[in-house]
Amino acid sequence: MPRASRRSSKPKARMDIHTVAKRANVSIATVSRTVNRVPTVDPKLAKRVWDAIHELGYFPNTQARALGSGRSGLFGLIVSEITNPFFPELIQGFEDVAVESGYEILISSTNYDPRRMELCIRRMIERKAEGVAIMTFGIEQPLYEQLAARDIPLVMVDRGPDRPGVSLLKIDYYQGIRQGVQHLADLGHTRLAFISGPPGLHSADSRVAAFKRSIAECGIDFEADWLVAGDHTLEGGIAAMEKLLNGVRHPTAIMCSNDMTALGVLHKVYRAGLRVPHDLSVIGFDDIQMARVMIPPLTSIRMSRLELAKTAVAALRARVEGMPCEREYRIETQLVVRESTSGPPTASPRRALKRNTVMR
Repeated sequence: MPRASRRSSKPKARMDIHTVAKRANVSIATVSRTVNRVPTVDPKLAKRVWDAIHELGYFPNTQARALGSGRSGLFGLIVSEITNPFFPELIQGFEDVAVESGYEILISSTNYDPRRMELCIRRMIERKAEGVAIMTFGIEQPLYEQLAARDIPLVMVDRGPDRPGVSLLKIDYYQGIRQGVQHLADLGHTRLAFISGPPGLHSADSRVAAFKRSIAECGIDFEADWLVAGDHTLEGGIAAMEKLLNGVRHPTAIMCSNDMTALGVLHKVYRAGLRVPHDLSVIGFDDIQMARVMIPPLTSIRMSRLELAKTAVAALRARVEGMPCEREYRIETQLVVRESTSGPPTASPRRALKRNTVMR
């Protein structure tokens, strides 16, 4: 008997565009135009092509498509880091929306390192990204200058160069932070601290400004000693909370520039033998998925990663496909109330929660 290894000696059928065309009973040109999503293809023929592709398990050669069409079908996404859960959630949303729209994505992380920024730029240019979303929440001048110089459409957060091909996602930090401050004031708090992000980072400075404006509107005095600089990390939250605990006077509520900082605060408070929210109320910012499973579940200001992703992809598509495109897109923030906030130890709530907060 022949060996088992020789039983499959018959060569496998070649899987290519010719096979798809034969199965769909259309021309090779129709398959090519369908795969490249040319809008003039007859919808009935396009359906036959896609049905054949799915039946055969055929995977189009994206590099060949790019050479043939002159387009890469690729969007770039540059983020600051991937250790903060905010960014993987943003990446997932961006990929889901981009793939649904017929684009692939290329992800790079700067990790706040200028050398890695240069590598990010080089990868985007070499892979011929048709558009790039720079979601670093800070002005990274080397990033946008080299990309914009090549007329690559860009989406940036908060601010960027005033030139054609650049769209901005303008985040309303004030809306959510004002809701958070009002929520604490309604609970009876008048001693509020704020742990910021890295000074000089535009998004972090904007949150500090929103906090100062909000407490002034609520008639609460600003205490300079209770504004502590953090770095948007768990360790930064621990160090900032330790500094507040070492002060002569202690706040009864703390707002944090992001959720990772707030998680560090919760850890330090627990180690200090205090309880949240009985001894101290805590509010984060971002509303990452982890916030809802903390003990206690964290009250946080939501900045929707899915909304950021959808808006970024829509803006890039509009730029690349020649559709009408806005210069600025507004991204709202909103308070999500959970169990890390309550009245201070010796006070009672002044008023009920506002209707514009989300209870989760």
